[in-house]
Amino acid sequence: MSRVLMLLIGALAAVTFAAVVLVAVPKALLAEVKPPPQLKPYTAEQARGRAVYMANGCIYCHTQQIRDPAITTDAQRGWGRPSVPADYYYDQPHLLGTMRTGPDLFNVGARLPDPQWQLLHLYQPRALVPWSIMPAFPFLFELKAQAAPGDTVVKVPAPYAPPGQVVVAKPEALALVAYLLSLNHTYPSPESARPEGTSPPKGQVAQGGS
Repeated sequence: MSRVLMLLIGALAAVTFAAVVLVAVPKALLAEVKPPPQLKPYTAEQARGRAVYMANGCIYCHTQQIRDPAITTDAQRGWGRPSVPADYYYDQPHLLGTMRTGPDLFNVGARLPDPQWQLLHLYQPRALVPWSIMPAFPFLFELKAQAAPGDTVVKVPAPYAPPGQVVVAKPEALALVAYLLSLNHTYPSPESARPEGTSPPKGQVAQGGS
């Protein structure tokens, strides 16, 4: 057997092993997971907002997962109970994230439920949090001399308000806010997501708003 053939066989074996361990086994383990009754599919607007979230790279700075209180301070920060697979039943693709340049958003809809706050935070984060390093997203808004019927005007305080103009949220901004407000997992941890015969980890009992 030539060395090239041995190398190809070894590579194929490695890829097959990785596919089984990283894809097939996890999929089989999660096949029986069902969505909790309090978790609803995304509406059309929320789904559009989720696409805006992905297109603007929000996942690079924000996670959507609460970690075990035994190893993190997530619960102490008021972010909620540890997340479980059932919480992501309707998420395709999942947006768990790994970086926390900004706070976790798993329960941002419960923690910051005011749409005006969310819109202003997207338009100019420093208007609400002076030390924030989050980038502004002015392209999600338009400036008008006067609002038209049906426009959603953002209440921008001085000195961030444009002189003689109003800030109106574009449909992309409204959809993104709808998605952010849908991130509310303050219901009790789904029992079906826990393997039989095990107890919930300390601190996993529902903790209400985050």
